[in-house]
Amino acid sequence: MQAVTPLAEEVDAVIHERTRLAMVAALATREQMSFAELKSALRATDGNVSAHARKLEDAGYIVATKRFEGRMPRTEYALTDTGRKALNTYLAQMERLIGSMRAI
Repeated sequence: MQAVTPLAEEVDAVIHERTRLAMVAALATREQMSFAELKSALRATDGNVSAHARKLEDAGYIVATKRFEGRMPRTEYALTDTGRKALNTYLAQMERLIGSMRAI
């Protein structure tokens, strides 16, 4: 039987944080989402969305596109191929971890 600790250490810490996991999961279901849509879906503050989006951008998991609609700024986020692969890897890791715990 595999030890639980090594499996837990494999988990992607960038995605594992609750808000970032919710962001990546939301973006996996849509081509893109605006800042306002993410904020509403996550029930998060502007600062919270910004901070977590930056962390995901730095990891290459999401990309932000900024533009103006009239005089209003609009930021839209999309999951990158790297982000989709990281999410799939994360889900597989969680499944293995859960399976190892059920085997105990």
